Amino acid sequence: MNDFGRKKTEHENVSASKNVGETLDFIEKNNPNIDNKNLPDIATYHEAHHRKGKAHPDFTKIRNAALFQLLPKLDYDAAASLPHDELVKQLQDIIRLVLIEMKLNLNRKEEEMLETSLIDEILGLGPLEVLLTDPEVNDILINGPKQIFIERRGKLELTDIELRDEQHIRNIANRICARVGRHVSNASPLVDTRLEDGSRVNIILPPLSLRGTAISIRKFSVKPFTMADFVNNGTLSQEMANFLEASAASKMNIIISGGTGSGKTTLLNVLSQSIPDDERIITIEDSAELNLNQIHVLPLEARPANTDDEGEVTIRELVVNALRMRPDRIIVGEVRGGEIMDMLQAMNTGHEGSMGTVHANGPAQSLTRLENMASMAGFLYPIHVIRRQLAEALNIIVQISRMKDGKRRITSIHEIVGMEDDEIVLQELFKYSFISRDEQGNIKGDFVSSGNESVNIEKYKMFGYDDQVIEALKKDNKDGE
Repeated sequence: MNDFGRKKTEHENVSASKNVGETLDFIEKNNPNIDNKNLPDIATYHEAHHRKGKAHPDFTKIRNAALFQLLPKLDYDAAASLPHDELVKQLQDIIRLVLIEMKLNLNRKEEEMLETSLIDEILGLGPLEVLLTDPEVNDILINGPKQIFIERRGKLELTDIELRDEQHIRNIANRICARVGRHVSNASPLVDTRLEDGSRVNIILPPLSLRGTAISIRKFSVKPFTMADFVNNGTLSQEMANFLEASAASKMNIIISGGTGSGKTTLLNVLSQSIPDDERIITIEDSAELNLNQIHVLPLEARPANTDDEGEVTIRELVVNALRMRPDRIIVGEVRGGEIMDMLQAMNTGHEGSMGTVHANGPAQSLTRLENMASMAGFLYPIHVIRRQLAEALNIIVQISRMKDGKRRITSIHEIVGMEDDEIVLQELFKYSFISRDEQGNIKGDFVSSGNESVNIEKYKMFGYDDQVIEALKKDNKDGE
């Protein structure tokens, strides 16, 4: 078996440290000699604060000193051929030897804290790992090396975590991209990519970002949300949940509309849970986020151009290709261009039950955005023709918003009725009615049914959901928070 640890020459050590992300670039700024008598209570502080985004400066100094001693002992060529679990095990053994050599008087719990931090630095994303593993953190927003925000329970918080310098954050950006075959550089300073768990990542380099490299991470939930979770969290009422589940199962074509961070993709994931297992589903995204549990799901991911401006594969090209792959449904993570016309034609020619999301502040605005996408993509259809295609293809528009109190709520569900005087006619089925806001900033309101009957009731009846829809749409249905 290959051995991860061995003594190297000075020349090899420099080369190896670059292979691990040039993590030695800061060593000259830190004194590796530490007075054992003044060691902080690492374990106590780490448990109490580090998980919340706070780091003790002495803990960082100890870790950096240990890293200085550790890196020369690592064989990165051997590491490349080791399974991850074996790699971690051997790395733990080497770390313990280093701590003994440094004569740090640490108990086992403190050693484990240092081991975790050092492994994160060498194999993971360094100080960001503690945020990535925190289930309460939804977003990680890095505005240069000295400012890291997180979103927790819908609210933004500034953490005490800092990266060493611009080179440190650039190393992390390179590591993120390398894991999924993407590339970020001065020639390609904008990158949309993802982590191995599906979390969405955007990277922008200076000088486009004036505060240094900026990284935005939208975390992927380890445990997928369910419709029951949405009801319990106050995202929607039980009646709205029943209606949406019936709509997805009855092959209604659905667009989810909302602003950035409103929860569109999460809602799309939840709606997809109502799709039967006997259907072939093709998902298409810029960066794969959807996590469908059905048996027959084929995810497709767009590809940007390489450094030679070659090899780009767009969302629209994937939609066109998907039509040749015998899909029952096509789900597009976000509609943002000319693919809208191909989607509409697919919906009108036998691929019912397709879904997608769009950035918009309301149902009417979402239709306007879809119209504009078709026009700006170069389609020479008159506007009334585009609107007619929209009216004939789409059935339901769901509007979701992140409100001032941080909670995400479905604020309305509209049904497309048809066309009247070249205008698309909508009818509201459900809405969120604001009541008040308390001293803590929490918003109170009701989810209310309009009492309108669905124009698609015959289709619901064909799938056996007509009674469920009629019951859900009763006007006296009201669910307060």
